[in-house]
Amino acid sequence: MSRLKVKHSNPEGLFDSRVFSQVVTVSGNAKTIYIGGQNAINSEGQLIGRDNLELQTKQVLENIKIALASENATFNDVIKLNIYMVNGCDPAVGLKSFKETIGEMEKPPLITVLKVAGLTNPLCLIEIDAIAVVEEREDCME
Repeated sequence: MSRLKVKHSNPEGLFDSRVFSQVVTVSGNAKTIYIGGQNAINSEGQLIGRDNLELQTKQVLENIKIALASENATFNDVIKLNIYMVNGCDPAVGLKSFKETIGEMEKPPLITVLKVAGLTNPLCLIEIDAIAVVEEREDCME
């Protein structure tokens, strides 16, 4: 059985960022976890941080942490984030919240940020979906 290998790279000729990777290659025996778009709604169904991108971003990231933990994964296993941010929001505020909540990542994921006119819940300023990869273990297979 081959071991999981996740390679993060910034090939020569592409910008080398400390915040995101340009290419992630996964090989070996892996389980892929897809996390649907998370917004700032907590487990009680309450919006956290009305009109506050920083607080909403932190709640979104906490929701993603919970989803990851349900599959025995962490943010270190995330290989891709899609971030949907309402027009007028400052991406620097979201990045600040990310650094405060997640911290610096040794191997940052691929990140795509899209500015949108609005989200399904009009009170939400940000939504993030994620893809993570962890090594598949024999005892986890069904």
